[in-house]
Amino acid sequence: MIGTVQLGLLAACVVVLVPMGLAGWHLSRNKMLFFGGALFISLAVAVHLFPYFPSLSSFIPDASSFSSSSVVILKNRDSCLPLLHEIEWNEENYGYNRSVLSWGWGRSDGSVIACDFQKLRKYDARDLLNGSWVMVAGDSQARLFVLSLLNVMLGEEEMESVRRHLFKRHSNYQAVVDGVEMKLDFIWAPYVTNLIDLIVDLSNNKSCPDVLVMGTGLWHMLHITNSTDYGMSLQRLHRSLMSFLMPVSLEFGAGPDLVSVSARPRAHLFWLGMPMLINSMLNTEEKREKMTNETQDAYNDSLHGSKLLHQSQGPFLLLDIHALSKNCGVHCTEDGMHYSEIVYEAAVQITLNALLIESQQKL
Repeated sequence: MIGTVQLGLLAACVVVLVPMGLAGWHLSRNKMLFFGGALFISLAVAVHLFPYFPSLSSFIPDASSFSSSSVVILKNRDSCLPLLHEIEWNEENYGYNRSVLSWGWGRSDGSVIACDFQKLRKYDARDLLNGSWVMVAGDSQARLFVLSLLNVMLGEEEMESVRRHLFKRHSNYQAVVDGVEMKLDFIWAPYVTNLIDLIVDLSNNKSCPDVLVMGTGLWHMLHITNSTDYGMSLQRLHRSLMSFLMPVSLEFGAGPDLVSVSARPRAHLFWLGMPMLINSMLNTEEKREKMTNETQDAYNDSLHGSKLLHQSQGPFLLLDIHALSKNCGVHCTEDGMHYSEIVYEAAVQITLNALLIESQQKL
């Protein structure tokens, strides 16, 4: 069957050759007139061919991408993903020793401006996650992430109920956001082995969430304190996840009408990194002894060496809580481990903007 491009080329040949042949035959004695006719026909052909080669439009800059300081032309919005953490923190003073911390995407970099990141409000977030199944698995950092995610989706009265039930010690949590039918599951999983078990359960049940956020390591650092073992556990998680994400065979019909196809779970995967630990503020002697700066660095190296993250061609986009908490600063934490809601709010907004990019949507 002849495709659209082939038909376009065939039509172009007819448009070019027939008029050019006739023009050349009748106007051979007047080279200037022949040249003018050829130029006119060439322009007409270009107009006909342009719709069949949409890639040509990438060479034409969009006026909206120009600024007074720089010109940025984004060929692919995927190039915006590495810029999601380009966040600036600001402290606004209101007198009487009162100050409020705020954040926003850096405006000094033209490429960040061109990406047009936005803080999604309630209705935009609900529209984006409408009908989705979101699963978050991990330790207390993951629980704080869930709190911030629901804070975007729900009203203040609903959030009071969420806080009472979400923070039951070492427990799972489930919710359905009314009006958009977004299903949310929080799975208490303080060790990587818990995450592996979760992947096995999802695989056995042949189910896959639309958005999967995972992250753990603090408990391992405190109770096992072995970065090599942590790295090996992450590698086992990587293998389990790759097996889970591989195509599965599905069969339809019966007898000679049996049809076999392959299906791949379509999940958006995010890894919730560990925060910057401030050793002097940790609330027990055991934590101060085991959760040192050197141990933190070793655990972060194990994560980056596990090939779980996008930077190493892995499946997870990193939500860099370490960078966010470090830039927010000491005044954003009371115990050197758990940070104020604004840090996790930033992580949630990074997640939502990443989902917009990966799903090729725009508000």
